[in-house]
Amino acid sequence: MDDQTGAPRVVVLDVNETLSDLSPLDEAFTEVGLAAHERQAWFAGVLRDGFGLGLAGASTPFAEVAAGLLRARLLEQGAGADDAEGAVEHVMGRFGTLTVHRDVGPGIRALRAAGLRVVTLSNGSAGVAEGLLDRAGLRDHVDLVLSVEDAPAWKPAAAAYAHALEECGVEAHEAMLVAVHPWDIDGAARAGLRTGWIDRSGHDAYPAHMRAPDLRAPSLAELAGDVLTAELK
Repeated sequence: MDDQTGAPRVVVLDVNETLSDLSPLDEAFTEVGLAAHERQAWFAGVLRDGFGLGLAGASTPFAEVAAGLLRARLLEQGAGADDAEGAVEHVMGRFGTLTVHRDVGPGIRALRAAGLRVVTLSNGSAGVAEGLLDRAGLRDHVDLVLSVEDAPAWKPAAAAYAHALEECGVEAHEAMLVAVHPWDIDGAARAGLRTGWIDRSGHDAYPAHMRAPDLRAPSLAELAGDVLTAELK
């Protein structure tokens, strides 16, 4: 590209919650004696601790942080050490069975059909993302499956997005980060990428203290159409 307008060359997709539907983990929580609603607080805690460790200069794997917080919660609830370990293994194992949201397949296929490169960039492992895409029949439609474990820094650190840009061989303005998380949108925007926010809730409740996305849509499929037709800056 000679300028910074028009469709991006590469679309970088977040994985957890953006592509994957985490709601089945609610059932896994109840199966180990926790309340279903605790899953959302646990996931938010995983992000909080991952971000905090990153600020301290550490890059701890997602699975390690997730298991550690879950183990602590189970012990707080009175589980014995052995029972807690079994419960952690049970819940974490469910990541290997998750599926994508219904709009993901049509969205990815539309982006590829338009000639755009599609990559994923996750704070989790590349292996989990590979499995998710394989189960959905989408792996062949994704050029690269990237993890911040190779950056090494969790998103929204600039180094995480820089890793994706380097792997793709593009400048920041030639890439668009797509996510459901405003913190991811904000981080990518500060790193110079263009951004697209998926608002599946339909509430359009984007926080004003975060940098606003360039595009927003209620599904990846609809966002894909906007990427191809919008004049972006």
